[in-house]
Amino acid sequence: MDWRHVPSLAALRAFEAAARLTSYSAAARELNVTHAAVAQHVRKLEDHFGLSLMRRDGQTMQPTVDGQRLSRSLSTAFGQIAEISEDLIARDADHPLRIATTPSFAEYWLMPRIGGFWAMHPDIRIEIAPSGDLVDLRADGFDLAIRYGRGNWPGLNAERLESAGHIVVAAPSIVGKDYVGCMSDLGDQHWLITGTSKEERVWLKENGLDLSKCRVTQMDVTALSLQAVRAGHGITIVPRAVAMGDIENGTLVALCEEIDSDVGYHILTRPDRVSPQLKTLINWLRKQRKTP
Repeated sequence: MDWRHVPSLAALRAFEAAARLTSYSAAARELNVTHAAVAQHVRKLEDHFGLSLMRRDGQTMQPTVDGQRLSRSLSTAFGQIAEISEDLIARDADHPLRIATTPSFAEYWLMPRIGGFWAMHPDIRIEIAPSGDLVDLRADGFDLAIRYGRGNWPGLNAERLESAGHIVVAAPSIVGKDYVGCMSDLGDQHWLITGTSKEERVWLKENGLDLSKCRVTQMDVTALSLQAVRAGHGITIVPRAVAMGDIENGTLVALCEEIDSDVGYHILTRPDRVSPQLKTLINWLRKQRKTP
């Protein structure tokens, strides 16, 4: 298609409205522009085609024969655009919101709370996809992701949801409910670690514990390490948000905690995809910051 021969969309919209309403003033009100702007658009079209498209007929403006041909084609084309736009919007509103998050965050933070959202918004369907893989929101068709990091994800809107500073936890039977000590006192414990990152090892070492000198068992997923820790088989280090439910109900106790961490869990969304349903979900997530 050679767009050099196609006039501006604004001019075509103004002419279609003027021809349909037989009035520049009525077209201006519909398009929320001035009478002069509509008249100027029509003149530009007439100059572009070298034809007269509108003529005055008493108190109205009527399309000429050529204007009628153009008006009919534009009405059909704009009608088709409006129809497909409405279809796409309706389909977007109907599809479930797809959320990507890590398995541990889904299990220990999101799932204990999500029932409240379902009760408040039974008409909004949600599809939760827990995975350790780093998804591409656009390519993989996700509406929202909750990711762990420092908040710098180019091309996405990022909003901090929860602090995710490290926290060392154990069952009360290991250290007692009122443990008071320092990290170096935990060197003789059995550490049950899930995919320990360099960052966690550095933090532990800066606080007096070198994991390379400890008894460490590597676990595949956080759920396994936490279950083993609950049973009293050792201690672990996890993001704070993952352990808070267990700490609040007394299943685990916090031994050492990172304060004012610059890492956290963030709500990530695409700038080009923020539906009313997604806004409702985001507002609900924000409110969960203050609830257990």
